[in-house]
Amino acid sequence: MADTKKVKEETVIVQDDAARVINQAKGFWEKNKKLILISGGAIVLLVGGWFGYNSLISEPNNEKANEAIWKAQQYLEKDSIKLALNGDGQNAGFEKVAKNYGGTKAGELAKYCAGLCYLKLSDFNKAVTYLKDYSGDSKALQAHAFRLLGDAYSELNKNDDAIEYYAKAGNYFTEDEGQSSESLFRAGQKSEVIGKNENAIKYYKEIKEKYPKSERGYQVDKYLARLGVTD
Repeated sequence: MADTKKVKEETVIVQDDAARVINQAKGFWEKNKKLILISGGAIVLLVGGWFGYNSLISEPNNEKANEAIWKAQQYLEKDSIKLALNGDGQNAGFEKVAKNYGGTKAGELAKYCAGLCYLKLSDFNKAVTYLKDYSGDSKALQAHAFRLLGDAYSELNKNDDAIEYYAKAGNYFTEDEGQSSESLFRAGQKSEVIGKNENAIKYYKEIKEKYPKSERGYQVDKYLARLGVTD
């Protein structure tokens, strides 16, 4: 009997708690239903807007950007750098594509190519501007953009920035051993130039450990030996 009574008491407590929770929920709904409905509607609008943006704006923009960039790419392949960058009067160059279609894949590629063009034209500040603004899906291209940033900063005698981006490039897309080891090698070389030999040793050792079969991996022992590291 005692157990039955205890069960009944616990049942009443549970029922009371449940009723209190339900009443609280009802009260919360009554107080906040307008906000909840607005929030729910906003979510629906956001999702719908995302689909609408992709189908009506993003995809057409991608197509337009792809059409706009092809001639500039041809000029770049022919090493006609100014035409690639500025266009030929009828076809857009990388700068215009980057400005008009930033955020599309072709628009982002145009930023990378514009940075590369300015680097070739020795306008290193503009090269930095475009390469830092580049953000693409390709890890290989992003790693190369980091390395080009290292080159641009090196030309500007901003050596710490150059080393930072060479190191980023060396560790961003490690599947490409040749590019990664070359970027780390440049970080090591630049570190030596400014007298940071400990950092240079660190980068050379990283090449030896991570990319021993790369071209720089085969060469790096002599650079370490020059800095007194022979093991």
